[in-house]
Amino acid sequence: MSISPAIDRQRGHMGADRKRIFIGLAVAMFLGSAVYMRLWTIDFSMSSGHAELLRKWRQFHLANREAMDESAEWRRMYDHEHDRANKCKSDLNKLKESFKKVGDAASFDQKLTKMQTENLALRTKVDALQQKLKAETSRCGSQ
Repeated sequence: MSISPAIDRQRGHMGADRKRIFIGLAVAMFLGSAVYMRLWTIDFSMSSGHAELLRKWRQFHLANREAMDESAEWRRMYDHEHDRANKCKSDLNKLKESFKKVGDAASFDQKLTKMQTENLALRTKVDALQQKLKAETSRCGSQ
């Protein structure tokens, strides 16, 4: 049925090559499946570890948020006290200024009385000089 024995040998050789290819393919698929299963078990163990990490991260996040809230509360209290201290300081400065004005008013009264006495003295001098001037003009006019 075959034309030549060389062709039959070639066909027999092709059958052996096909068999080798199929065996290599089966081994590759087996190794691929083994690697996939190994990766799946690693991922499964990591995902259970992830749950623990996620729980710890949530605890940390909650503690961090509580600490930030407490920090914000302390900051609000500090700002409130700072505003009160600034208000007290400005009130104190206003009081000091008013006391200085009262002190200045007392010295102002002293200066006023001193100036009034000086003014009175100067008026008497002006009156005396006017009297002299009238006397001189009447003397000059009578001559």
